Amino acid sequence: MSSSAPAQLPIPAGGGLLRGLERFARAPLARLIGRRLAAAIAVLWGVTLLTFVVMNSLPGDAAQELLGANATPAEVHQLETKLGLQRPFLNRYGDWLHGVVTGHFGHSLSSGQSVGGILGQRLPVTFELIAYAFVISLAFSVPLALLAARSPNGIADRLSMLLSMAGLSIANYVLALVLVYVFAVKLAVLPAIGWVPPGQSVLQNIRSLTLPAVSIGLPLLCFYTRLLRADLLEQMRSQDYVLLARAKGVGPWRVLVRHALRNSLFGLITVVALNLGALLGATVIIEEIFALPGMGQQLLQAINNRDIPVVEGTVLVFAGIVVLANLVADILYAMLDPRVRYGSAAN
Repeated sequence: MSSSAPAQLPIPAGGGLLRGLERFARAPLARLIGRRLAAAIAVLWGVTLLTFVVMNSLPGDAAQELLGANATPAEVHQLETKLGLQRPFLNRYGDWLHGVVTGHFGHSLSSGQSVGGILGQRLPVTFELIAYAFVISLAFSVPLALLAARSPNGIADRLSMLLSMAGLSIANYVLALVLVYVFAVKLAVLPAIGWVPPGQSVLQNIRSLTLPAVSIGLPLLCFYTRLLRADLLEQMRSQDYVLLARAKGVGPWRVLVRHALRNSLFGLITVVALNLGALLGATVIIEEIFALPGMGQQLLQAINNRDIPVVEGTVLVFAGIVVLANLVADILYAMLDPRVRYGSAAN
């Protein structure tokens, strides 16, 4: 009597996807991301609580700011009651936090507009400005650092040193005023104020953001150039893999770009992630100088008006961007050096 082969159970259609997700969840990189996300939640909560405390500790009154100096005490009291400003601190913060968790950021005290709507209108301008500044800083700093490291104390190295010292010695707002005077007033080649949406004209959009982006990106360019140049020189002088590559007859430019630069990028990634917070802070001043309708300008106006929901929403978005940038930096570390992710998983 012949025995029949055992019947095979059908594999669910999503079985392959589930197995892939299980393997990813067990991977060291996934555990690293999970830990960073758990820490990010605590950081964002702490930032919002601290911001709420600071805004409520500032002198002045939101209702008085909205009504003006000629408002009577009765009118101020009536508006405070209407806006809920007389409620206990913890109750107001708890209601706001509950709204954020459910996807509602509240409404502006001054305009009554939804905070989510304000963020949606203002964020694209700030994101575009930051991206433009990063492109300027990174696109020029890496080639300049390579040229300077290729010939230490040479002409390129000395010129990059002079440029870096000059750029780092000027504050963003001073540089902005100088650029406006030279390129907008004297030469009249770039606009001094305003923003043109990319949907209206891509070229005019780039022109309207060039001076603000240079004001923010030039100091970063100078700092990144000196940092990367110093790291590249250290790699070229003291690392065994560089000596081995030279012994094999590898050309100096290939050693510099293919070997030294990859290891020097660790320090640059760290600085870029850490500088993002300062970069967002710079947008507050630069957007006000160039009349850009971005988040920085909105944050400054909201602070002046004691508009706590708008301030909280803006700070939460800024903090989220910084946390996300540091998470991306950790992931890039793990991609560039597997020892980072496996060491983190072991710890």
